[in-house]
Amino acid sequence: MSGRQTRRQYLAALGATGAAALAGCSNDSGNRTPTGDPAIPATIGRWPMFGADAANTGSAPDETGPTTDVIIQWSYSTDRQVFSSPAVVDGNLYVGSNDGSVYCLSAVDGAKQWHHDTGDLVRSSPAVSGGTVYVGSFDGYLYALSADSGDVQWRYAAGASNNPLVDRFAVRASPTVADGVVYVGSDSDQVSAVATADGSERWTAATDGAVRTTPAVASDTVYVGDNSGAVTALATTDGSEQWRVTVGETVSGSPAVAGGRVYVGTEGGDVVALSSADGTEQWRYATDGPVAASPAVDGETVYVGSEDESVTALSASSGDQQWSFDTSGRVRSSPSVVDGAVYVGSDDSQLYILSASDGTVSWELPTGGSLVTSPAVVDDVVFVASGDGNVYGMTAP
Repeated sequence: MSGRQTRRQYLAALGATGAAALAGCSNDSGNRTPTGDPAIPATIGRWPMFGADAANTGSAPDETGPTTDVIIQWSYSTDRQVFSSPAVVDGNLYVGSNDGSVYCLSAVDGAKQWHHDTGDLVRSSPAVSGGTVYVGSFDGYLYALSADSGDVQWRYAAGASNNPLVDRFAVRASPTVADGVVYVGSDSDQVSAVATADGSERWTAATDGAVRTTPAVASDTVYVGDNSGAVTALATTDGSEQWRVTVGETVSGSPAVAGGRVYVGTEGGDVVALSSADGTEQWRYATDGPVAASPAVDGETVYVGSEDESVTALSASSGDQQWSFDTSGRVRSSPSVVDGAVYVGSDDSQLYILSASDGTVSWELPTGGSLVTSPAVVDDVVFVASGDGNVYGMTAP
């Protein structure tokens, strides 16, 4: 199927009764609001970091997700907007908030297990590995927190500054963990590799602009995009540069690596596919708005959101459009692809569940604010955080 299905067309087909069923639930004063059945299992699976894996593919082929009759099972209110995407490991959910804290919530019912206050905005999405939560803060540090208690195991000044007027630059980028190393970018125009065990620095590599994207790690290479419009490939061993390519304006979307290609979005509105081996451009697809979302890659298809208020599926090999769906707001949420469905948020506050094959809507559910974060989808549950300050657990009967 090619062309666009609009949300207006979808709602017209759904009818008033179905549209009414999409009404969401609001929080009560207790910070956590259980809203219905079925129960979420304590043995729920894993979505350990942004994009589901170290390559940022946004795809979990072995997972399952709800597609119809989805309800809000629980919600938890932080004190500010949430732009951090949740990670789910061992029955707990980890997420940052603009209130400066990192939260650990029960994935089963949203009950707070602990929180750690960094003192500044936390827009970085946590990465969880080996009983430790790794997350950046606008205070300029990368934190390693105990997954059980939230205690600080170590912190690393990833935003270290040579400017005497600036103590540290913000670490708004999400870290990636692979093979005992944490890779993270910062507004200090660099990427750092840090040992998971003790926070000791393995190497740093300079970039031409602030790194606000999540590094992708695949085949002994780290791929990063920066605000200069460059995508850089670095060796995991020592940070040496393998190649660097300018793809246009600011690289806003985090790179996703699959099938010998690196897929990125740009502020200029393009989705670009590069050879992972040498950075040569394979294809380019133009949207009508900035692409702040990271592409998701599942098999032979790339799924991407744009600030032109669309979600589009492209051929991974050629960049040809397969389908496109219009929302009613900018799409800055990075899609997640699970079991033939695409889960993605929009600035219109809706979580959309789309058919991966043709872009038709299976379900949509409103929250109280812009959905900029990427959903985590595990064991028939969707976890997503919203600009209304809430974190949601969503299920279907």
